[in-house]
Amino acid sequence: MSPAPTAAEPAWMAHFIALGGIWGSSFLFMRLAVNELGPLPTAALRVAFGALFLLPLLLWRGQAHLLWRRWLPIFFVGLLNSGIPFALFAFSLLSISTGLSSIINASVPMFGALVAWLWLKERPDLWRIVGLVLGFAGVTLLAWDQAALKPDITGIHPLWAIAACLGACLSYAIAASFTRLYLQEVPPLVAATGSQIGAALGMALPALWLWPAAAPSPTAWLSLLVLGGLCTGVAYLLYFRLLSDCGPARTLTVTYLIPLFAVSYGVLLLDEHFTAEMGLIALLILLGTAMASGLFKPPSFWHQRTSGGR
Repeated sequence: MSPAPTAAEPAWMAHFIALGGIWGSSFLFMRLAVNELGPLPTAALRVAFGALFLLPLLLWRGQAHLLWRRWLPIFFVGLLNSGIPFALFAFSLLSISTGLSSIINASVPMFGALVAWLWLKERPDLWRIVGLVLGFAGVTLLAWDQAALKPDITGIHPLWAIAACLGACLSYAIAASFTRLYLQEVPPLVAATGSQIGAALGMALPALWLWPAAAPSPTAWLSLLVLGGLCTGVAYLLYFRLLSDCGPARTLTVTYLIPLFAVSYGVLLLDEHFTAEMGLIALLILLGTAMASGLFKPPSFWHQRTSGGR
């Protein structure tokens, strides 16, 4: 007789869907802000507002002293895990759609597996290697599809935007391995708050240097507040709650939910176009990423063939 579902299951699903929806909306709000502020000011203000949201929670929980003990590596990982990728994704949204950038963002676990292989010497098995090949083949097809397009009024070719997205994914992956090596014992809220503070400090001067001459509109400021408070602060709290309730493996699958929301927001609110070809390529990238990260396990016949039928 199967056990009855627990009361925590509906709450877990609600948090999971909410996190996918919130992180999916970050591409929409970045698009609304970056057109007026530019990539670096957008990223800098996002992490600054995120830090202002999380810092009172850190102080309330009495964990601020843990941050000051390890502030240097925490601040450094903040640049890798927030500042740099946020700026790169904001740059990409000047010339490609929110849906396309979110699809590439879904390949972060694939990049994580590759960096762990090269840096941490975590050699993947054949199944994961096949996943890496499939995932990168999908990204290559996306780039090939965009190569025929010409730069728009921004003067930025879509290939540069795709390269920026890939750079952001690589930065996330390097940050993950760095965290495993040097910050594994740091509580999640301490790492999250400190990383936002570090990213804000590291990007303050470049953002001021590139601050737009025209004053941003209320829409841009509201988008930044939502990016910092909701898409960074609230999202981190949901993320940590999911890690506690259902573990990292299941939580990581939210990566595959984000493009669904991001594409929907872009089509409904920004009049973006999403073709069947992009959908098929997205499925290829998601499949390769799921295989490379170990979330999609090989079927039984695969084990039999790779083990010589034993």
